[in-house]
Amino acid sequence: MASTSRVPDDEGIDYTDIEEKYKVSYEDGFDNVLVVDNVPIVDSSKRDKLLTAITKKFTQKAAPIKPGKIHFPFDDKANKSKGYLFMEFKTNTEATYVASAMNGVQFDAKHTFLVNRFTDIEKFATLAEKYTEPEIPQYKPQEHLRWWLADGRDQFLTYRDQDVAINWHNKNTSDVQTQRKNWTDLFAAWSPLGTYLASLHRPGVRLWAGESWTGIARFAHPLVKLLDFSPCETYLVTWSQESISPTPGPPGPASFTEEDEGNNVAVWDVKTGHLLRTFHALPDLDAEGHAKKMSWPLLKWSPDDKYVARIQPGQQISVYELPGMGLLEKKSIKVDGVVDFDWCPSGDVDEEGKGKGSTKKARENFLAYWQPEIGDQPAKVTLLAIPSRTSLRTKNLFNVSDCKIHWHNQGDYLCVKVDRFTKTKKSTYCNLEIVRTREKDFPVEVVEIKETVTDFAWEPRGERFVVVTSTDPNLGNIGPGITIRTDVFFYQLDKTGGLGTFKLLKKLMNKTANTMRWSPKGRHIVLATVGSSSKFDLEFWDLDFYAERDAPVVGKSATGGPKEREKDEWGSGAQLVATTEHYGVTDIEWDPSGRFVATSASVWRHTLENGYILWDFKGQELQRQILDKFKQFLWRPRPKTLLSKDQQRNIQRRLKEYSRVFDEEDAAEESSASKELVAHRKRLVDEWNAWRAKIKSERSEKKGKAKEDKFEIIEELVEVVLEETVEVLE
Repeated sequence: MASTSRVPDDEGIDYTDIEEKYKVSYEDGFDNVLVVDNVPIVDSSKRDKLLTAITKKFTQKAAPIKPGKIHFPFDDKANKSKGYLFMEFKTNTEATYVASAMNGVQFDAKHTFLVNRFTDIEKFATLAEKYTEPEIPQYKPQEHLRWWLADGRDQFLTYRDQDVAINWHNKNTSDVQTQRKNWTDLFAAWSPLGTYLASLHRPGVRLWAGESWTGIARFAHPLVKLLDFSPCETYLVTWSQESISPTPGPPGPASFTEEDEGNNVAVWDVKTGHLLRTFHALPDLDAEGHAKKMSWPLLKWSPDDKYVARIQPGQQISVYELPGMGLLEKKSIKVDGVVDFDWCPSGDVDEEGKGKGSTKKARENFLAYWQPEIGDQPAKVTLLAIPSRTSLRTKNLFNVSDCKIHWHNQGDYLCVKVDRFTKTKKSTYCNLEIVRTREKDFPVEVVEIKETVTDFAWEPRGERFVVVTSTDPNLGNIGPGITIRTDVFFYQLDKTGGLGTFKLLKKLMNKTANTMRWSPKGRHIVLATVGSSSKFDLEFWDLDFYAERDAPVVGKSATGGPKEREKDEWGSGAQLVATTEHYGVTDIEWDPSGRFVATSASVWRHTLENGYILWDFKGQELQRQILDKFKQFLWRPRPKTLLSKDQQRNIQRRLKEYSRVFDEEDAAEESSASKELVAHRKRLVDEWNAWRAKIKSERSEKKGKAKEDKFEIIEELVEVVLEETVEVLE
């Protein structure tokens, strides 16, 4: 019987592995395809016209689409369309945006578009007839954004090489709370109230918060270089040297569009992440019209985050209302020659006026700006209320070379540092025009200073200010190895008569200090020499040195009346507490409590002994960290206290009672540190004794072997020439 061959059938063969390998995922393959229902039914003569109208509608409302990407099903027998069509987009994201934007949009009086994903059609067709209640995910509480305030200790950030660390500050030690590598590409920055930590990367800015430091927001601004928060942390401003380009894909609330193209400043809403507006950074111009170094921030905020303003040098100030970012009254404030401006800060008095039940009228926001002499018109400094645009005070100035605006942090005073020409116009001198913004009619006091003022600073929450002056001939031509000689002057408000006047409190002559940092609580100040290659002095001053001594004393005098102290001479309370130095110091920063100050040497300035030192307000060194490639040190800010004035006074009265708790914690910390130190020393001693015993044993073994060995005595004669004389015979 002849055999026959045949092809085996497929029955019994398992193809699941092949099907799984070459399976087409409809979810991935057709997510960029949309189905548009409720489209008008037309014949072939109106088909092209309908497609053109639909294309125009989608382009206006959502995203541009070409007719070639639209599939229009048509019944050739009936010569009519089927009432729906398919659209294909480049990406899934673009299709998702178009579906949400066009679903429910009315096309004409009888037709409203119904837009769905192509992949959703199959889902709808296979829905179960019986409803199944969805599983509700378990609630996960969000971390409190101000969690660190419950601890009582302050935090600080350090940035070294590629490592960013958040540290707890103890009295004499520091504990790392968290540390990450490559947390930022450029630098890190705290928000004004300490709620957020911002990191800068090539794609943009990211915000972090909570105890676990979770990323809570992203702001896509490529190649961002600078950022700035609004005072209440509601908004964020970013700047890049590169011009903005439209974000690829469909437009969204956080994406750049063609309207933003060419700008390089962006304003964002912190909580929603939405882009509010973009601007073009206008360069500052000098007197000759040349571009100067860009000043930052470019946008300046009112203290309540209601307004933000920017200046167009020499022309106008533009004020925008938040959150819409619309121009106030749809027009800018025209000011000929305007050079600079700044908002008046909000003080504790203003916050009390905003409280519930307060009958006091809240003070309107206002700003100060100055304009130079133009023709026969004198230079002017003007206080302008916003939004009413009422001029509150104008002061004319003559022979003006330059002006700088310095607001007191409580908004009580405004100092305009006016550099004036002498009659020969070969040199300049300085006047301080001090405006009292809480007095009627805004009275102005003039303090004349004959030297060139290089720096000025108000005492926070106080009535003093300090100026640094110099008559050094090298002031305008600072070179390597040159240290400028300076004088430091402290002024204080003398209230002996009427409103009082600012009177010289203390003067320090022939110093090298060029930087000053007030404690955020006032009273204490650090004078430092920064930027010099030969001087690195730090001076810690207390301007109320006898404050505790002059506190009310319980007792009676010899006559039986209240015991009184003799009044100290004016300025005797300003005392030098400590003098020290930090080699290579580049930055100085006080902690929020005003009890500690950090000085640091950043590798961004030089590479010599980088690191940081922590001091107390008396100038005593607490910690010293010398760290290679150290870049940045930042104390974490604190928000304003929620306690009322009465509650704060009650705490001050019972301060000794509360202090015991903290004293016990400090003692426990020192005890713990002492135990660790003792254990460390004991371990070192044990290692030393073990090493000595080992060496002693080895030497004993060598001596024993030496006695057993036979010695061979070898005599060696050495001839030494003590003197050699050479005589020449004729």
